[in-house]
Amino acid sequence: MSIGQLYKHRSLGLSDEEVLRMYEIMCLTAKYDERALMLQRAGKVAFHISGMGQYAGQVGMAFAMQPQKDYFLPYYRDFAFVLAIGMTVKDLMLSLFCKAEDVNSGGRQMPGHFGDKKNNIVTGSSPVTTQVPHAVGIALAAKMKKQNFATFVSFGEGSSNQGDFHEGCNFAGVHKLPVIFVCENNQYAISVPLHKQVSGKIADRAIGYGFPGVEVDGTDALETYRVMKEARERALRGEGPTLIEMVSYRIMPHSTSDDDLLYRTKEEVEANRDKDGISKFKHYLMECGLWNDEQESEMLERLKREVNEATKYADLAPYPKPEDTLLHVYAEGDGV
Repeated sequence: MSIGQLYKHRSLGLSDEEVLRMYEIMCLTAKYDERALMLQRAGKVAFHISGMGQYAGQVGMAFAMQPQKDYFLPYYRDFAFVLAIGMTVKDLMLSLFCKAEDVNSGGRQMPGHFGDKKNNIVTGSSPVTTQVPHAVGIALAAKMKKQNFATFVSFGEGSSNQGDFHEGCNFAGVHKLPVIFVCENNQYAISVPLHKQVSGKIADRAIGYGFPGVEVDGTDALETYRVMKEARERALRGEGPTLIEMVSYRIMPHSTSDDDLLYRTKEEVEANRDKDGISKFKHYLMECGLWNDEQESEMLERLKREVNEATKYADLAPYPKPEDTLLHVYAEGDGV
């Protein structure tokens, strides 16, 4: 590692404590992801959709934003992102088990459909890319009310072909809105590979809407942080949107309902498994003298306990009552 690369985080404005926290969140997400898959395979929960391979970039993005000030419209693989913004593993587990205490939806939605008012995470829905126009609308409100915050919205590369994406980008570009579009390009739109989805770079699409597009290695947390930080600063200066294409690889099947070996080889997956950003970030911290094997063992044991406690709590928590189905559907109170 060159002198310029060593302690890169400090030149970017990140403290030693912050990068250690970034690494911890990556590892915590991995523990959650592994446990969720195990629970689904054991028949304890119905469904899981993994973010493995995308944690590093998600954490890098989150640390460049300002929690409880900015607004966030993440997509269904953004587990590391929402944990970095302020959600907890208990929150994720309650959603996974569809329990009444689930902050996202009260047990109504599938896992990965995030929504948390206290952390400015705006509720998402299953039709892909519908969150993009919503993010643009929130950014428009910020500009109209002269409020100084940015809006973040993420989606997959397959989603970038949807009309919602293009309409949102066009409107945001015309009105120079403080919104950051992030395409998490993990190479597969369910079973369809990138080369059958997109001709050219997704980041280059920004040119047609009059704002910058940037491609970044999603396994490099610090570079993703740098790009996101610049996009946010640009948005707050009133210079308009940025489109970021965060390139990674989807290591797991699309979901627990998917057999990915029908459309890709085991060898391809294994070749990309070693490129995951967690090990890369760990190596960086060790090179900087900020991390060692003893710290690693202590942290992993602590995270295991945290995931165990969250799992037990969510498993024993009550399900919604049948009558709760009507909550937030019809008007309530004395009015007619």
